[in-house]
Amino acid sequence: MRTSMLVLGMVLLVVGLQGAVRQLIDHENAGLLGWLPGGPATQITAHVAVAVGGVILAARGDRRAAAR
Repeated sequence: MRTSMLVLGMVLLVVGLQGAVRQLIDHENAGLLGWLPGGPATQITAHVAVAVGGVILAARGDRRAAAR
């Protein structure tokens, strides 16, 4: 469980940051969250939120693994 939390957090971090960078460079390439209404600003915000969630999840998984 702890390792899966860490891995899932890292995956969310990579997907979120990669999507945000891609969106910043090419506004027309909406990527995974292209279905969101509101344009590029909303989509970049959503990508950053996914990345922040990944950091929180990975940190929590790492803390639990280290405590063990």
